[in-house]
Amino acid sequence: MKGPPTAMLTTARAGAAALATAALLVGTAAPALADTPSASPSPVTAPAAVYGKGDPTYDGVWRQSLALTALSASGVVPADEAVNWLTGQQCADGGWPSFRADTSAAAATTGACDPKAEDTNATAMAVQALSKLDGHQNSVSRGVEWLKKVQNADGSWAYNPGNPGDANSTGLAVSALLTVGADPATVAKDGKSAYDGLALFQLGCAAPVGQRGAFAYQPAPDGSLAPNGLASAQAALAAAGGKLPVTNTNRVDAAPKPLDCSAATSGPVPRAASAEAVSAHLAEQLAANGQHLMLTTPGAAPTPDYTATAWATLSLIQAGHPKEAASAADWLAGNGYAWAAKGASGTDASAAATLVLTAQAAKLDPLNFGGSNILQLLIDAGPAPKSVPAAASAAASEYPKGTKAPGSSITEADDNGGFSPFWLIGVGLLIGIGGGLLLSLQRKRGTHTPGGAAKPAAKTENGTGKGDEQK
Repeated sequence: MKGPPTAMLTTARAGAAALATAALLVGTAAPALADTPSASPSPVTAPAAVYGKGDPTYDGVWRQSLALTALSASGVVPADEAVNWLTGQQCADGGWPSFRADTSAAAATTGACDPKAEDTNATAMAVQALSKLDGHQNSVSRGVEWLKKVQNADGSWAYNPGNPGDANSTGLAVSALLTVGADPATVAKDGKSAYDGLALFQLGCAAPVGQRGAFAYQPAPDGSLAPNGLASAQAALAAAGGKLPVTNTNRVDAAPKPLDCSAATSGPVPRAASAEAVSAHLAEQLAANGQHLMLTTPGAAPTPDYTATAWATLSLIQAGHPKEAASAADWLAGNGYAWAAKGASGTDASAAATLVLTAQAAKLDPLNFGGSNILQLLIDAGPAPKSVPAAASAAASEYPKGTKAPGSSITEADDNGGFSPFWLIGVGLLIGIGGGLLLSLQRKRGTHTPGGAAKPAAKTENGTGKGDEQK
C-alpha cells in the first residue's frame, strides 16, 4: 500500500492500494482488494516464517517476495523456512494467492486456490523473488505459465483474473516476464502483446501537457485516463524494461525527454517513447512536490506517498536517469524510516524491503540509509537468516535489534533531502574545529600587521560554525 495514509490496510501493499485508490480517483469498479480471505479467523496471525507481524491475509505473498528479493540482492541467505513458506503458497495451477492459511495438498485444488481469487501481483513478485534463489526453477516456470494463461485479450493483466486490466498489474507481469528472459512483445493474447496492454493506460498527446506520459490505473467509464502516481511509478519500471532488483548502470546524461507531440496524435504512446515519456512526467512531479510523490484521496489532505516515491526512484534509475532519481532517494533516506519501522504491527516488511531495494539501486548504503540500518531492520522482521555478509554482520553486532545507527533518520516528514539533523550537527562541529585550527595556525605563523601587532584571523561564516549547514 501507500504508507501511513492507507494504514487501515497493510502498509506498502502496492497492488491492493492501487485498486482502492483507483476506485476513488477514476470511479471505476475495481476488483476485490485481494483473493477471497482464507477460512481462518480474522485477523490472521502471521506465521513465524513470514516477514512482518501484521495480518498477512491481503499481502502475505507480496511482502514475503519483496523481502526475499531485497535480502538476496544484499547477499543475505534467507532461512529455509522463509523460502519454503513462499513456495508452499503456490497453487497447483502455478499461480499464487495473496495468502492462504491451508497449504495442504487437498486445499491446493479447492476453494483456497480458486483461480479467480489468485493474484497476479503476488505471482509476479513471487516469480521475481524465487528466480534469485537456487533450486526453484519449477515454481518460477509454473508461475510464468500461469501469468501467460490469465493475460486478458487486450494484452493487459488484472489484479484477479477475469477482471479488467490495470496498469500496476500489467507492469508487474511484464517485469516478471523480463525476469525469466521472456520478451513481453511476444507474450500475447488475440494478437495483443504485453506491451500493447501496458500502452492502454499511458496518457498520450491528447492529454494536457503536464499529464502526458503518466499512467492511469484504469480508464474511467467514458474511456478517459487520469494520471495516478503509483500506477505511473510501477508501470514505468516495466516500460523501461526493468525488474527487481534494479541493477541498471546505464546512464543517460540528458534529462528524460517529454513526449513529442509536434505532430499531434490521439493514438497510444509509441513503445520506443514510453519509458522516456513517463520518466519525464515522474521527474517533473518529484521536483514539484519536494522530491516525493503525493497521495491524494477525496476528502483528505494530500500526504507524501512513500511507496510511489520509491518505485519512481527505481524506475528512473532503470530508465537511465539516476540524476533525476537521486534527490528522491535522499528524501526517502531522510523520511522513510518511520514508514518502514513504525507500522501498526511494528516493522512493515514490504516497506523496509522497498527501501533496501531503493538504496541498492541508488548506490546508497542500506546499512546507513539516512543514518538507519534498514537492512538489519528487514532481517529482524523475519526468521534468522542462514548467513549475512560480513559488513551486515558487523553492523548487527554493533546495533542489535535497534537497527539504528547514531544519527538515525527519524525526522519530521519534510524536504530535508535525506540529511539527518545529526549530520548537520556534525558538520557544524567540524566547521567550528576547522576555524579554531586555522586561527591557531595563523598565530603560530606569526602573521603580523605593519605595526607589528598580531593580525586577528578574519571572521567568516565557516569560522562561526553557522555558514554552511544548509549548503
